Amino acid sequence: MSTPRTYEVRTYGCQMNVHDSERLTGLLEGAGYAAVPNGEQADVVVFNTCAVRENADNKLYGNLGHLAPVKAAKPGMQIAVGGCLAQKDRTTITERAPWVDVVFGTHNIGSLPVLLERARVRQEAQVEILESLDVFPSTLPTKRESAYAAWVSVSVGCNNTCTFCIVPALRGKEKDRRPGDILAEVRALVAEGVTEVTLLGQNVNAYGVEFGDRQAFSKLLRACGDIEGLERVRFTSPHPAEFTDDVIEAMAETPNVMPSLHMPLQSGSDRVLRAMRRSYRSSKFLGIIDRVRAAIPHAAITTDIIVGFPGETEEDFLETLRVVRESRFASAFTFQYSKRPGTPAAVLDEQVPPEVVKDRYGRLVDLVNEIAWEENKKIVGRTVELMVAEGEGRKDAETLRLSGRAPDNRLVHFAAPDASLGTPRPGDMVTAEVTYAAPHHLVADRVLAVRRTRSGDAWEARTSAPAAPSGVSLGMPAVGVPAPLPAAPACG
Repeated sequence: MSTPRTYEVRTYGCQMNVHDSERLTGLLEGAGYAAVPNGEQADVVVFNTCAVRENADNKLYGNLGHLAPVKAAKPGMQIAVGGCLAQKDRTTITERAPWVDVVFGTHNIGSLPVLLERARVRQEAQVEILESLDVFPSTLPTKRESAYAAWVSVSVGCNNTCTFCIVPALRGKEKDRRPGDILAEVRALVAEGVTEVTLLGQNVNAYGVEFGDRQAFSKLLRACGDIEGLERVRFTSPHPAEFTDDVIEAMAETPNVMPSLHMPLQSGSDRVLRAMRRSYRSSKFLGIIDRVRAAIPHAAITTDIIVGFPGETEEDFLETLRVVRESRFASAFTFQYSKRPGTPAAVLDEQVPPEVVKDRYGRLVDLVNEIAWEENKKIVGRTVELMVAEGEGRKDAETLRLSGRAPDNRLVHFAAPDASLGTPRPGDMVTAEVTYAAPHHLVADRVLAVRRTRSGDAWEARTSAPAAPSGVSLGMPAVGVPAPLPAAPACG
């Protein structure tokens, strides 16, 4: 039997891209490819790209340039480029990097194996960019990253027209899955050992617009609460303009919906929000925060903020600082505005000088960290139940600790439990007392209990089992975990 060709998928950008890469991996393994062993060069390298950042193009072409001599020295090697940048640049990619074999868009990731084979047989680059969704991505085979938690898409695309964002132009108008299909996928995942799901969409609280039910998302949250064995439900990302009280009520009244909320602010200045074409104002945003905290007192609220949007004055920036102080965010993804060709904001006058943007960014980060630290200190002495995580504690080997996520999604590094409690596995639950707070994490050096779970069993079975033979996938959902959210702005 011939040795299967190996693959590597490199992912850039938002959580939607992370989930798309799980599908690309599933497709490749279903077509007979095998993951490349560590330290070896793959036969097929796939770039799943992002177009949000200004340097996204340079990063891609730099990486492609590094691979050009590698490919020249490795007969039969193939390079594919997909994702948002591929959707935007199309044939430009093969013009600037003619050694690329396949370019595919956001609407046809399912075509990758066929395009690779066609490029191999025809000995020429294959470029296929669809203008609209052909097959809903969740029907594609998926190889998820681990056994205890999973992304589940509720929709793709976005109907908003934010002037700084190119994603709607690349992902298309919102397409909603039927509730029954979503819940069937969740139940299948739970049957395989998953105990946490994150409902994913570019604007999750607009879910249902396509089939005319404005309360569809809150109903979906409540329905997830009825699934036996599903312990944690999260979602990302909502949009403040469409965030309604029925969602807050569903969060508060559904025990397995976690007390965490990612609510993108972008700016605290009403003038800048208007220029961004964000259809809410700071008072509405703060009102949402107040109502969430009234219903869910221990909720951790996180956000996205852009500094230096065209025309932003010092007064506008001070308004952002004011809203940050009042919101008391647990953390924030903060970004310096970068001009993206193809967006309305790219041609606006009054681009803010880089040195001013840098200064404001530093002041914002200092304030965000100060508040996050103050909020984290309030948790010291509290007992929390942690889902043991895999790969989130970069210093765990040095500190002799393990890491996990609290219900509010805060990262907690905890002491290795006493042997009498048992050794926790990723996916198991640990009850511990928080003993120390830092701006970006907590420490719990007093472990009270370890609860073994089906997720831990699934992780152990996956890590101890021999590699499954490659072959044709039947398209059944596999299990896995959402990686920690990448440092990229949510589309909300």
